Amino acid sequence: MSSVVILIPARYASSRFPGKPLTMISGKTMIQRVYQNCLDSGFETAVVTDNEEIERVVKSFGGKVLRVDDDVPSGSERIALAYERFLAESKPSLVINVQGDEPLLKGSVLKELAEFHLKSDFEIGTLLRERNSSDEDFKNPNVVKAIWSQVSQQCLYFSRQSLPYDRDGGKSYSWYQHIGVYSYKPSALSAFVKLPMARLEDLEKLEQLRALENKMRIGAILTTQKLMGVDVPEDVKKVEGALNE
Repeated sequence: MSSVVILIPARYASSRFPGKPLTMISGKTMIQRVYQNCLDSGFETAVVTDNEEIERVVKSFGGKVLRVDDDVPSGSERIALAYERFLAESKPSLVINVQGDEPLLKGSVLKELAEFHLKSDFEIGTLLRERNSSDEDFKNPNVVKAIWSQVSQQCLYFSRQSLPYDRDGGKSYSWYQHIGVYSYKPSALSAFVKLPMARLEDLEKLEQLRALENKMRIGAILTTQKLMGVDVPEDVKKVEGALNE
């Protein structure tokens, strides 16, 4: 397979959960769990951070750190700077952005995403999970829904709203939950972070809409893995329960 690099943006500051990457989950820090799962893909992996304590912890378990201390608005900008400063000369075929709060995401899923993306002409690749409209998450605005074509494997839209809408009603149906993992062709990553915020992105507060509004095509594959991100301290116990299962 062509060269692929996984970058994990990790910030210490968080309004809802300060120090989140260093929280302990069943005896390991969350950042270590995420990092080691990514390594299972077989791809080069690095944590991108602006924090000395996170850097120290990652190096303590043998992890690689790329320091980007710039004040940037999102993880996408941080990994773009890391790519330009440390990786551009090696010319990787893909840069995969994995959030540092997804401790259950398996490396095998990332490998499947990379294989799909490398064979496609999509600028960006991502992951979806098929759900049922009877699930409570369908009405949860914090769970992002993707409108996805099974034929082209292209994402047509993303929303916090309950989409697609069944006009006739009265029956359950499938929808697709977006998993916030992004695989970028390097040129697409560089172009994406230079774009201004788009109107739909501002309304929904979903940065992937910036790509769609600027004619970037996002392809996706389905995963059956049940993922559980850590947004608040209460989520730690839920993840530990899933690990015990």
